[in-house]
Amino acid sequence: MATLKVPVTQHDHIRGPVNAPVTLVEYGDYECPYCGLAHPIVNAVRERFPRQLRVVFRHFPLSQAHPHAEAAAETAEFAGAHGRFWEMHDAIYENQDQLGMPLLFALADALGLPEADLRSALAAGKYAPKVKADFLGGVRSGVNGTPAFFINGELHNGTFEFDDLVASIELRLHARAAL
Repeated sequence: MATLKVPVTQHDHIRGPVNAPVTLVEYGDYECPYCGLAHPIVNAVRERFPRQLRVVFRHFPLSQAHPHAEAAAETAEFAGAHGRFWEMHDAIYENQDQLGMPLLFALADALGLPEADLRSALAAGKYAPKVKADFLGGVRSGVNGTPAFFINGELHNGTFEFDDLVASIELRLHARAAL
């Protein structure tokens, strides 16, 4: 079974309690239609386990198939540098059908982020190293498509459907309780 090769650190984007007994790491691509379908499911799973689950998002842009994925990932990182990662993350997925540079600039504006600074950051590739590091960590961990999920460091081989993710998380919680 594939395992997560890059441990979760304070440099990751994390939702939920830092000391949660279960960690769900998602490798995602903002232009991937399956990631778009998984987004509300991950949010519902997070709401199901408010104190037992922390969710981590890492970038895995499949740029060959998705020409806007890299810019979207870098835009999310730009927002993250301004303390707005999760707002941008959610907004990109919620507007995935319109993904492109006009949307990214409009979302930055809606979040009060300066468009000129975003344009400059994208042109300079300022956040490309973070996106690349996430991607390479995913490759090292055996990710070959998106979305890919790791639960407590193990690749989730099931679907990203709500019931399947919940069952896998409950299995980890019960195993931990049995210790």
